Amino acid sequence: MSGTSAALTPPADAAAPVRHPDAPAPRELLGAHYGQCFGCGDEQAHGLHLAARAGEGVRITAEFTVRPAHQGAPGLAHGGVLATALDETLGSLNWLLRTIAVTGRLETDFVRPVPVGAVLFLEAEVTAVAGRKIYSTATGRIGGPDGPVAVRADALFIEVKVEHFTSNGRPEEIRAAMDDPDQVRRARAFEVNP
Repeated sequence: MSGTSAALTPPADAAAPVRHPDAPAPRELLGAHYGQCFGCGDEQAHGLHLAARAGEGVRITAEFTVRPAHQGAPGLAHGGVLATALDETLGSLNWLLRTIAVTGRLETDFVRPVPVGAVLFLEAEVTAVAGRKIYSTATGRIGGPDGPVAVRADALFIEVKVEHFTSNGRPEEIRAAMDDPDQVRRARAFEVNP
């Protein structure tokens, strides 16, 4: 990515990322981490409904179709929606590390317009880990993995404890998520984003 700030450059002593042994298998669909999530939730009428799959190593792929509700300029995706798609994709990487983390910084390059009706294909990978900091990068292409690059992002995620969410979220949603009998869904509800 061009113009990446120093905050997104891993320190010299950063470690290579290591996929957690209990991470989803390559090609496995990750599913929504929370039904009400604007990025991946299936209960959001105007959400992205982004579908992510585990890749090899600490990589994932994801895609979403730009719908009329996602437009900014007539017939084109809103830049904030594209940034959200990148953020959601990058945040999903943390599931491969089995780490609860939130976005600390996200820098996005908008390379070309994305028309309504287009499928945005996203690829992301963790590049380094330094203490609680997780460095990652993503690219979004129009139409498929070999399509033209439309957006790129570099990100810094910060590992947090579940209390980050339970102390700051609305109590009724927190209770509902914590009371979910499905342990995986309960854990994933608090997986990404501030």
